[in-house]
Amino acid sequence: MKLARREKYFVSAAVLCLAVFFLFQFLIFPFFETRRRLQRGVRAKEDGLKEIVRLSSEYHSYRKASQGIKQILAGRKEGFTLFSFLEKSAGDAGVKAHIKYMKPSVSTVTGPYKESLVEMKLEAITLQQLIGYLYRIESPNDVVSIKRISINENTKKSGFLDAVLQVFTFQ
Repeated sequence: MKLARREKYFVSAAVLCLAVFFLFQFLIFPFFETRRRLQRGVRAKEDGLKEIVRLSSEYHSYRKASQGIKQILAGRKEGFTLFSFLEKSAGDAGVKAHIKYMKPSVSTVTGPYKESLVEMKLEAITLQQLIGYLYRIESPNDVVSIKRISINENTKKSGFLDAVLQVFTFQ
């Protein structure tokens, strides 16, 4: 089969285009796609590693804080109870007569420590009395914290408050 010079150029160009197409389709595009997929995988693994490092740091800080709590709990007075602490603090703050009720609850286990909870209601107290009492019971030295507080205006006496507190500590 004899081809003219012009037809040879067209056939050569078509073969060259097909060769370039197959080269790109089966070698170059798969290479770049694999490279892009590997880079995404590396980024995902780096993000996972950063998360692990962050969680490890957080774990160590919690562990250190736990050791601090352990030392504080060991340094508390022998026979410390949340109920008696709250009652003594109420006497010091001058709100003991305003205590409607104090309900200790069953301790729940939170890790290596037991959580002791007392719910109490104070009736017909002033804002200053409430602040003074809260200042006395929120004690980092005794690991005593307020879990929940609800403050309402007293319906019987104008200018006075009723407060329901949930106070907890670890033992």
